[in-house]
Amino acid sequence: MSNYVELTIETITKLTGGKMLQTGSSTTFQGVASLDEAQKTDISFLGNEKYYNDYLATEAGIVLVPPIVDTYPEGVGIVEVENPSLAFGEVMKKLAADSRPFTAGIHPSAIIAEDVTLDPSKVSIKAGVIIESGAFIGDHTEIGPGAVIGENVKIGDACLIYANVTIRENCQLGNRVILQPGCVIGADGYGYEFVDGKHLKIDQVGIVTIADDVEIGANSTIDRARFGKTSIGEGTKIDNLVQIAHNVKIGKHCLVVAQTGIAGSAEFGDYVTCAAQSGIAGHLKVGDKATLMGRTGVMKSLDGDQVYWGLPARPAKEEQKKQAALSRLPSLIKEVKSIRQKLDKID
Repeated sequence: MSNYVELTIETITKLTGGKMLQTGSSTTFQGVASLDEAQKTDISFLGNEKYYNDYLATEAGIVLVPPIVDTYPEGVGIVEVENPSLAFGEVMKKLAADSRPFTAGIHPSAIIAEDVTLDPSKVSIKAGVIIESGAFIGDHTEIGPGAVIGENVKIGDACLIYANVTIRENCQLGNRVILQPGCVIGADGYGYEFVDGKHLKIDQVGIVTIADDVEIGANSTIDRARFGKTSIGEGTKIDNLVQIAHNVKIGKHCLVVAQTGIAGSAEFGDYVTCAAQSGIAGHLKVGDKATLMGRTGVMKSLDGDQVYWGLPARPAKEEQKKQAALSRLPSLIKEVKSIRQKLDKID
């Protein structure tokens, strides 16, 4: 990363709550990088033992390390922290904030209805934005180029709405929500009835509500409810290319990873982790702190506090045994054929 302001050693130790174990050849730092790519003005971290050899050979200016590390590369500053990955995130946040300061103002090409509620001195509205009648925009919120904010939408404070996001009518966002480029909030749910040989559209008149500190990835879609609301709980993080259907309810601090699809009226408890390319059928419940491994297919409701895998989803250990047995199937078939041939000769 480049073009960032400089951080001093003192700032880094304060940000991370770390302890300086070794000073390096650099005293100020301008960016972050991986261990194998970092240069003298970069900050890096050791968060996984797989990268230990990269750590020993790194040319980084400073490396954040866990307490168990007791070998320090020569000329590299070493800061001990409890959680290097988390501490590194705090450093990145500081660098990004300083390099991309909030600048209030409304671009002249933005189209904003007369009755929109916002404070022009406390919001940032970029080029080509459209904000329709009755919308409310909280203080210190930034709306990126080409975004469309529908009628009566409510957006809280300190939100970051990137380019080409669409938020349709009546949907509601809390504070500090981040919407990555191209995501769509409040498109119609997929609802049809088959009548007289035709698929007739069912009106989708509900909304989407997104609580505080949610982040939604690029080109993800969250459909409005048929009636009532589709809801995303506080602190939940949704990856790119995720489809969340009408009337889904997702609890607090969940993780939903790329290319996952959640069908209508499904419910996640709190702290659910859903890995990539998983599918959840409609009207099912997944309990608190459940983990769905990659490509898990949920066909019935699942209890919390367990790890699931497979199609249909089952406890991961059971699925692992099944997969191990399947891997032996070709040799077993070959063995059965051999036995059958021997029996045929005896006959």
